[in-house]
Amino acid sequence: MDASASPAAPDPAPVPRAPGPALPQAPAPVSRTRRLATPAGVMAVVVAAFGYVAAVDPNEPGHYPVCPLLRFTGVFCPGCGGLRSANAFAHGDIPAALGSNALAVVGYAVFAAVWLLWTVRASRGRPLRIAVAPACWWGVGAVLLVFSVIRNLPFGAALAP
Repeated sequence: MDASASPAAPDPAPVPRAPGPALPQAPAPVSRTRRLATPAGVMAVVVAAFGYVAAVDPNEPGHYPVCPLLRFTGVFCPGCGGLRSANAFAHGDIPAALGSNALAVVGYAVFAAVWLLWTVRASRGRPLRIAVAPACWWGVGAVLLVFSVIRNLPFGAALAP
């Protein structure tokens, strides 16, 4: 009888492996609900903020602090009227929102578009990557500066809050 075929022969001891880098594991797929949790959370915070501003009217004095630039210099900053604009926007009064701060209403639209893009890409499992060139940021700064200057001049009174 052959010794290698005997049922009582012990199994050879396992050969120890040298420690080395582990093979990369594929990440576990993330559920759609989990991918949409962050955009949904951000929208929940925005809705809560607009809800608060809608409930606590910024047109009544004493509810919110006064803009420090306006208080100490009498100059409207690009954000002056933003709370009144958000209040009017939350109540569906778009003309009043534009009258309080037109640039803020543009900001709401930009936020909505970026949030929608983010949500669609997250639902498809793709990251949101928006590459904005430095020239674009300079352009945004220039628009804010021009808006601030014009709304403080007599002919730009329509842009003042």
